[in-house]
Amino acid sequence: MFSPSKAAKEILSTIYEKYSEKPGTMLVHTGAIGWVLSSMAQITALIFNDKITPEQKMFLIPQEVGDACVNILSFYAITESIKNIGKKLTKTGKIRSQELSKLLKDRDLFLKDKSSREAGKVYVGDWDFDITKLSDYEKNIKSVYKPLNNGVEVVTGLTGSILSSNIITPWLRNKYAAKRQQDMIARRDDILKRKQTSISEPDTIPNKPTFDSFKNLYSNGRYYTGGNMKI
Repeated sequence: MFSPSKAAKEILSTIYEKYSEKPGTMLVHTGAIGWVLSSMAQITALIFNDKITPEQKMFLIPQEVGDACVNILSFYAITESIKNIGKKLTKTGKIRSQELSKLLKDRDLFLKDKSSREAGKVYVGDWDFDITKLSDYEKNIKSVYKPLNNGVEVVTGLTGSILSSNIITPWLRNKYAAKRQQDMIARRDDILKRKQTSISEPDTIPNKPTFDSFKNLYSNGRYYTGGNMKI
């Protein structure tokens, strides 16, 4: 028998397993879901609003759908990108705590000077360096690195969401809305122009009959009545 409480616990357990060590990812995903729900609410309100004519809905609904796509995609892409930059900075050791620095220094992973660089070896701060790939990462380093990385992901994720929601996404949405408005105006002007052209065109007037045309028809017998009256 289906148990709602059991199903809810399983869903919460799945969410916890997926996001417990990735709070920055959870921040991005919940923000994107918020944009989706908000956009769905606005589109639904337009569809069921009796005060808006069907003609207006034909223009407003596609525009609202386009705005929703711009909002969701730009928010997710920008926030996720900035979050990943923070994650990369901690992986390479460019951002590190004092405790993490000590662990890396004890393993002789810092480059002292350029002349001491060994060919094929990467050092802390190099773009190819990855703390999570160290041989004793799970045993000795993870407990120090993971809280730092999660904190940086949350901070960069919040920074990305603020930039996206308040600066970049509105700018992109306004650009898109302006382009849509130009297209709609051009379409409206085209429709009005066609209506004016159809009204101004003179009706087709059939050729007026002339005496010559009547004589030709009569001579061909088309107007022969077949009467027998004689004078």
